[in-house]
Amino acid sequence: MDGLLIGGLIGLILGGVGTWGAREIAARRRAFAAKGLAEDILADARREADTLRLQAELDAREEALRHRRSLEAEAETARKDLREQERRLEKRGDLLDERLDLLNKKEGELDEARRALAGREEAIAAGRLEVERLEARRLDELQRVGGMSVEEARRVVLERVERDLTVEAGERILRHEAHVRESCRDRAREILAVAIQRFAAGHTAEVTVSTVDIPNDEMKGRIIGREGRNIRAFEKATGVDVIVDDTPGVVIVTGFDSVRREVAKLALERLIQDGRIHPSRIEEIVRDTQSEMDQHILKVGRDAAREADVVGLHEKLLDYLGKLKFRTSYSQNVLRHSIEVAFLTGMMAEEIGLDGALGRRCGLLHDIGKAADHEMEGGHPAVGAELLRRYGEGKEVAHAALGHHDDLRADAPYTVLVAAADAISASRPGARRETLEKYVRRLEELESLALGFPGVEQAYAIQAGREVRILVDSRQLDDASAAALCREVARAIQAQLTYPGEVKVTVLRETRSVEYAR
Repeated sequence: MDGLLIGGLIGLILGGVGTWGAREIAARRRAFAAKGLAEDILADARREADTLRLQAELDAREEALRHRRSLEAEAETARKDLREQERRLEKRGDLLDERLDLLNKKEGELDEARRALAGREEAIAAGRLEVERLEARRLDELQRVGGMSVEEARRVVLERVERDLTVEAGERILRHEAHVRESCRDRAREILAVAIQRFAAGHTAEVTVSTVDIPNDEMKGRIIGREGRNIRAFEKATGVDVIVDDTPGVVIVTGFDSVRREVAKLALERLIQDGRIHPSRIEEIVRDTQSEMDQHILKVGRDAAREADVVGLHEKLLDYLGKLKFRTSYSQNVLRHSIEVAFLTGMMAEEIGLDGALGRRCGLLHDIGKAADHEMEGGHPAVGAELLRRYGEGKEVAHAALGHHDDLRADAPYTVLVAAADAISASRPGARRETLEKYVRRLEELESLALGFPGVEQAYAIQAGREVRILVDSRQLDDASAAALCREVARAIQAQLTYPGEVKVTVLRETRSVEYAR
């Protein structure tokens, strides 16, 4: 038992020693392997460090080589610049040498010219002394011969020179005035022609009597009423005259006020359509028609201002402007005439560099006085100017209305343009008309007025009375008298006759000399 126990213990000891030995051997082996691995890693690290060191040395050498090349290139560029500067400096030095030689040459020529000038100055001084001596001798001789002192002779000479210069200046002024007058005339004709071509109106003359169509002649009796009460009530309410004659299917409405005549015409047409014609109904229809007419007049004024492109007008002026639709001048509608004048004035103003909008405003409102001339005292130019000032229009607009008939001196250019446009609109074909009796009478009055002046042999009214040509006796009147006669005839026509537009007066005078060679 003991032997077995000892044997077991020895076996255990030997097993433990063997196990420890095996572990020790394994540990040594692992340590040896780790040492070899560490040495391999260190060898790799050394090789990699050597490689990096060699690469860094190569990179440093390449960078140094690049830097050296850059420095060499800069040095070469600097050397080229220096060589170029040296060449330029050499060339500039050559140029300076040439300029110095040229300056030396010029200086020599200048010295020669200075010496020559000094010689000439000495000659001029000597000549001046000689001239003064001869002048003194001449003056002494003139005083001895003419018996005048130097001051008297100078005064005579200056007076003669002044007289000659005055004549020459007058001739130059006349030539310049003639040139300016001709240029202005040509320019004015061109502007008028352009304005007339750009604006072509087709409005013709209007009549001043209104007619109302009726369905049958029985309606005439109803309009007259029992013992004429209906027609009397209608005439009293409207302020017009109603003519009921034998003309079939027509009743004529006449009146001095065109607005009232239009109200009467519309009211009568409504009464005929309604069929109820008696005094109370007449008053009601006329009152309603008058109210509608007031609104219509204001609308017409606004439409006219919009058509003429005129803005900012007072409402009262628009009302007066609308009333012009029912006014005529020599059977020409005044509102259409005003719109024509507005367009023409605006065009001409723009042609000469003025304000076209202000020109249209002046043209549209130039006849505004005709809408109120029965309400205020004075002619329509003065009435229109007063209305325009009252309702806030500018001085140019008021002056154009006041002076468009040449009643005063035109201080503003727009007044002249409005006057010209007014004459163009009034004298265009189809604008105005008159009866044959008035036409013939006006021609006869023109000719008889011209024949009444002394020295007039014959007178002819031509171009529908817009021009009168006068033949005078050349033995009684010279050119100056003929010009004076022309002005006197024109003034007499303005003062004594009534005519649309303007009348041109032409005086013809000629002298004929006839001889026969036998």
